[in-house]
Amino acid sequence: MAMKKHLPNAITLLNLFFGCMALTAVFRGDVYAVAAFTAAAALADFLDGALARLLHVHSPLGAQLDSLADAVSFGLVPGAVFFYLLGGTQTDGFSWEAAPGFVLTLFAVLRLGRFNLDTRQTEHFIGLPTPAATIFVLGWLLAVHTDALGWGAALGRKEFIYAAIVALSWLMNAELPMFSLKFKAFQWKGNEIRIIFAAASVGLLVWLQSAALLPIILAYIVVSAILDRVHSNRKP
Repeated sequence: MAMKKHLPNAITLLNLFFGCMALTAVFRGDVYAVAAFTAAAALADFLDGALARLLHVHSPLGAQLDSLADAVSFGLVPGAVFFYLLGGTQTDGFSWEAAPGFVLTLFAVLRLGRFNLDTRQTEHFIGLPTPAATIFVLGWLLAVHTDALGWGAALGRKEFIYAAIVALSWLMNAELPMFSLKFKAFQWKGNEIRIIFAAASVGLLVWLQSAALLPIILAYIVVSAILDRVHSNRKP
């Protein structure tokens, strides 16, 4: 029983480990390692909660560890990616032009702190979740590196990166309902939107590969906005 209770926390710590590895890869300029370790961190972040629900072993410690791990994997790492894209690792001195990359980290940690205190976010999210924001940043990095769909040159421009930092920082902390992709039960009923969105995302990944990450997160934001509008119109 004691071992079972700590399994979700062990997976949460794997999230943190993979986040640390992704961070070192950013500063080595190893784009594909950044992608691999960040994907592993996101998978661990998904599995720890799923396993906790399956084993019925929720704990206050688990909630705190989850936020602390996320602060690195989905706060520090995406900030470091933007720092890298702004040229911060290409100079021996300090780069003020690249420093705003870590503004995203500040707002990601702010979102995580607010999430821990917000009792409304049990069935859905308020604001863009930090893992989704990180996937968007990862997609941005890969688009610049591979020139996916011919977007590389444009997305590598500093003004577009600054705009993305502002937009993502706002989206993470805005009062915008976002549907949750976490399954509480593995069944169709009640999970229709999640299953359809997950299937469409897999299709985009097969079709566009690394270029799919940006459209997937943009679609997540748009679909969430549409669902919120539909639900609002149904209210008496």
